[in-house]
Amino acid sequence: MSDDERRDDDWFESAVQSEPEDDTDADDTEREESTDAERDDGPFEDADGDSPFGDAGGDSPFGDAGGDSPFGDAGGDSPFGDAGGDSPFEDAGGDSPFGDAGGDSPFDESGGDGLFDDDFASAFESAGDPGGGGGADFEDEDFDSDIPRIDVGIDGLDRMIQGGIPRRHLLVTIGSAGTGKTTFGLQFLHHGLQNGESCVFITLEQSHEAIMDTADDRGWGFEEYEAEGRLAVIDLDPVEMANSLDNIRGELPDLIEDFGADRLVLDSVSLLEMMYDKPSKRRTEVFDFTRSLKDAGVTTMLTSEANEDNPYASRYGVIEYLTDGVFILQYVRSETRETRLAVEIQKIRNANHSRETKPYEITMDGISVYQQANIF
Repeated sequence: MSDDERRDDDWFESAVQSEPEDDTDADDTEREESTDAERDDGPFEDADGDSPFGDAGGDSPFGDAGGDSPFGDAGGDSPFGDAGGDSPFEDAGGDSPFGDAGGDSPFDESGGDGLFDDDFASAFESAGDPGGGGGADFEDEDFDSDIPRIDVGIDGLDRMIQGGIPRRHLLVTIGSAGTGKTTFGLQFLHHGLQNGESCVFITLEQSHEAIMDTADDRGWGFEEYEAEGRLAVIDLDPVEMANSLDNIRGELPDLIEDFGADRLVLDSVSLLEMMYDKPSKRRTEVFDFTRSLKDAGVTTMLTSEANEDNPYASRYGVIEYLTDGVFILQYVRSETRETRLAVEIQKIRNANHSRETKPYEITMDGISVYQQANIF
């Protein structure tokens, strides 16, 4: 067995430490211009070719003047009707859903109550002190559901989610540098460990020692959980992971099942996405990887860098569409130019949640959301 194959086989157990190889295939971004001959062989042939629309005497799917066109001729039964038919798009005297010149069009700009008449508020307001007023308290409501649910483990944030996150969901936390994405993931695992669950933390950014030190500084006792066999902290090089992704994707469900993992964190998926230059390749690889995590039956939290131009989107704008829940961590600045951290739940499938933007802080105890305060 070669060294590369041996590394692929034991990536989970030994937390790959090898240097990234330089033989990563580069995507060919050069496109060849099509020739005139190639254009002639297109799906729309000339009169001599087998065009799907046929020639003048062929059996066109749209029919000739005397054929049974699905749109009908002047006297046919067109679904859109002739001049005297019942068209769904009536003339000025009909009941058109878009209205006539004097109708109530939802897009009417003549002074009516259009959908887009009002401007959006733009001013930021100070969030106030922790525990202060300014926002509606989240009522504890009974949430009737047969889906097993868990808490994230972050004070205030769990109150924003009625009934908890459905177990085995795939979640992502999106934020720019310094918003606490790694802390968010570690706190998510710590809550599970406190409740007797088994957890896995895969980092593509930091070393095993750095992750353990961060947790120990907060008094979360990761070394003890690791000694008990309920926690696995694995540091992987993103290039190594990209090169071995097929093997990892195939082995991961079985390894998670053997370990008995209930929660898993990958920090961060952006570094994995970065390994692929072509958007189509990136989408395919990330989709297949997230699907393998879903098949593994583990509740997974991914972290992702925010887009430089849009704090509400991930770096590549892909992962938020592949996950069941999205948390947005961002910086906001009030009129007094005071910078605050704020969290927003963008979506959670199969769960009711608050749409408010709430301030939070990062302390030595972890992340704490101020549920009584508002950003806006």
